[in-house]
Amino acid sequence: MTSITDGESLTCEHCGATVDPADATRSKTMGDLDPTKWQTLCCPTCGGRLKTVYVGDE
Repeated sequence: MTSITDGESLTCEHCGATVDPADATRSKTMGDLDPTKWQTLCCPTCGGRLKTVYVGDE
């Protein structure tokens, strides 16, 4: 399980941007994941998916 507070920078596979998790755009997850506990972090530059993270404790 990955938490948004891990503090690691994320690299977008689509445009190559390095993104701090706090700066990423959050969106709903796809599939059966509970959106109150999971969110997808997206690149603020191109909108590409960076990572799905657990936010249930926020």
